[in-house]
Amino acid sequence: MKLWRAVLERLEDAFELRALVPPVMARLLGLATVALFGGLWWLVTRGDTPESRWVSPVILPAPLEVARSFSSLWGERALLASILATLRRVLEGFGLAALIGVPLGILAGSWRVLDAAAAPVAVFGRNVPVAALIPLTILWFGIDETQKVMFIFIACVPFVYSDAVRAVISVPDRYVETAQTLGASRRQIVAKVLVALALPDIYKSLRSLFGMAFGYIMLAELINAEHGLGYLLSTSQRRGLSEHIILILLVIGVLAFTIDRFLLFIERGLFPYRGASE
Repeated sequence: MKLWRAVLERLEDAFELRALVPPVMARLLGLATVALFGGLWWLVTRGDTPESRWVSPVILPAPLEVARSFSSLWGERALLASILATLRRVLEGFGLAALIGVPLGILAGSWRVLDAAAAPVAVFGRNVPVAALIPLTILWFGIDETQKVMFIFIACVPFVYSDAVRAVISVPDRYVETAQTLGASRRQIVAKVLVALALPDIYKSLRSLFGMAFGYIMLAELINAEHGLGYLLSTSQRRGLSEHIILILLVIGVLAFTIDRFLLFIERGLFPYRGASE
């Protein structure tokens, strides 16, 4: 009884406006939400025959049916090869975007005249519908692997650049003024003040944008791909394999979550003073 009362008190405190939720409670609430959705999924798909179910198995197969289809997805349809192909494309395309976008963003954030000159192009790049880049990259790079990598690069580099600019600009002026008072050169101010202080925000932005790139690649893999999670989704839809569609979506979710947690682990190691907690 006392334990239950303590839990209720914690919940009341958590529902205060903008109140911080303790890490343990946050995890428990997350697990409860997952369990709730799992229970609803089981409830609407339970039944021995399609007629006895609330939702047709063609639309939503039962959890057990999805689990049983894993062996065929893994063996017959080469799930591992598709996962590796998708990761390779995202890493190459997003890595190139970071390699180009971050240094340019640091320069533009340090010298605002460069930011003013590049602003129209950056705004245009951020607002172009990502699906419109598919025919453009096919026209420029063909339909092979280069097209998929460059699609990710072109789709992500405006966001990488803009976030890097914002991170550098957000560094308080007092640090720059202090460095100037101590006689630091422009190069030293950029390297040892602006970049050093903006780096945690730049990394956090890259971590978030990597998830966006992971979603974008699904579009590129609809075109002339032998492997890839997007390719598997497309072929599963054409074949009417609803179990595989659900299972692939679950694999994508687990993979994206695992990558994000790994990047968060690195962030905590690189910038422990920022107190990254999620």
